[in-house]
Amino acid sequence: MLVANRGEIAVRVIRACRDLGMEAVAVYSVPDRYAPHARLADAAYPLRGAAPHESYLNIDALIDIARQAGAEALHPGYGFLAENPLLADACGAAGIAFVGPPAVVLRLCGDKAVARERIVAAGVPVLPGTSPIADVEAPAAARRVGFPLLIKAVGGGGGKGIHLVRTPEDLPGALRLARGEALTAFGDGRVYLERWVERARHVEIQILADHRAGVIHLGERECSVQRRHQKLIEESPSPALTPALRGRMGEAAVAVARALDYRNAGTVEFLVEGDSFYFLEVNARIQVEHPVTELVAGLDLVQWQFRLAGGEPLPFGQEAVRLSGHALQCRISAEDPHAQFLPSVGRIAAVVEPGGPGIRVDSGVQAGTEVSRHYDPLLCKVIAWGETREAAIARMRRALGETVIAGVQTTIPFHRWAVEEPSFAQGTYDTRLIEDRWERRPAPASPPEAVLLVAAAHAYLRDRTVRIPEYRRAAPRSPWREQDQ
Repeated sequence: MLVANRGEIAVRVIRACRDLGMEAVAVYSVPDRYAPHARLADAAYPLRGAAPHESYLNIDALIDIARQAGAEALHPGYGFLAENPLLADACGAAGIAFVGPPAVVLRLCGDKAVARERIVAAGVPVLPGTSPIADVEAPAAARRVGFPLLIKAVGGGGGKGIHLVRTPEDLPGALRLARGEALTAFGDGRVYLERWVERARHVEIQILADHRAGVIHLGERECSVQRRHQKLIEESPSPALTPALRGRMGEAAVAVARALDYRNAGTVEFLVEGDSFYFLEVNARIQVEHPVTELVAGLDLVQWQFRLAGGEPLPFGQEAVRLSGHALQCRISAEDPHAQFLPSVGRIAAVVEPGGPGIRVDSGVQAGTEVSRHYDPLLCKVIAWGETREAAIARMRRALGETVIAGVQTTIPFHRWAVEEPSFAQGTYDTRLIEDRWERRPAPASPPEAVLLVAAAHAYLRDRTVRIPEYRRAAPRSPWREQDQ
C-alpha cells in the first residue's frame, strides 16, 4: 500500500496496513524527511521540494514511486489529492487500486451543479447555491444566491478555500483569496457560491457503500466548533439531534449516496437549523474526524476502505449497526488561539501525550519535528470515549490537562477552555461559539508547567540535533535501525 500523504493520517493508514499484515510504503517531502510516517513505514521514498505542488500534489511522482515500490494499492488520505479524479485515473492506468471512490464518482461529487440536481431529485433539501463560476459571473450569481454567502472551493475540504462574504463590495477580494487557497491546497482553483446561514449547526453523516449498491450510515458527527470554517472539536452523537431528526438525516445521507452511485467510505455534510437540515456537500474520502465514529460504532473505517476498494460487499445492513457511548475529538494544531489562531511554525521541542481509560491519540509529530508553513497545521488528535457525554467530556478534560507540545504555539489552551465552557457542556453551542464566547473572554496566563517544559526542551535541543535515519527502499524493520533520541 502506497500511503500518498503525510502527518497523522499517513501514520493512521500505516497502522491499519500493519494490522492487516500489509506492507506500507510512505512518501516524504524535504521538510518531512524525519517525520514519523516516514520512519514507521516498511519503505519510504523522497519527493522533491517542499511546496505541495512539488511533492504531495505531484501525481506523476506518486505513480512512479508506486511502480518502483511494487505497490498494489494507493491510499490518498485526506486533503491534497484525496478527492482528485486525476489521481484515481492515474492509478487505474497503472494497474494500482485506488482506495476511495472511483474517478467517475469523484468527478460527480466535484461537479456541484450536477450533484445538486441529483440530490434535489432524490428529495434531499439543499441551500441556494451555484455551479462553479467565473469571476465575471460572480456578481450576478451572488445577487441570486443572496448575502451573506460563502465562496467554496470545488476541490475543497478541511475548511480551505472558504470565505464568508457579507456585502457585494467584499466579493472580488474574497474570490481572489479563495481561488488562490484552492489552487495551492488542491491544485484546482474553481469555486462556487452558497447561501450562508448565520446561526446553525454543522452535522455530518458517515456512510459506507459497496460495489453492489449496498449503503449504510454510521450515525452523525457534530462539527460546529469551528474557526475560519475549519473544525476544532467533533463529537458523536450530536447533542442537538432528536431521534426523529437523526433518523431523517440518516435516511437523507443514504439517499444522497444512492443518487450519486457512491462507493467506499464518505461523509455527507448537512447544515442544521432548528428541526430543518440542508445538504452541503459530500466529502469523498476519509475525514479527519473519523475516530469518533470508530469509537462509537466499533469499526475500523480505514480497514473498511481497504476492503471496499478490494471489491468486498458489506456483510451487514443498517439494522445491524449498533452505536454505543459518546466520543469527542480535539484537533491540536500549531496555531496561536490567543492571536486569532494564526499559524505557528518552528521545531517541536517536546511532546507529552495523554493516556488512560477511554483515551486515544492519533499523532503525526514527535520531538524534533519541523512544523512547516507549507502544510496544514494539524499536529495530533486527542479522542475521548465514555458511556455518556458527561463521562467523555470528563475524560477529555483529564487528557487535555496531561497534553503538552512545546516549541510552537498550539490550540491546547482553547480546547481546555472549550470543554469547560457552559454552552459546550450543555450541548447548546453553534458555529459561532468562538466569536461569541472565546473572543470575548479574558485571556488566561500560560500554565507554569508548560513554560518550564518549553525552556528545558529548548535548552536540550540547543546542544543536540535530532536525527532519524532516512530510508529509500527500506530493509525489513529492525530495532537496530532505530536511533535512540
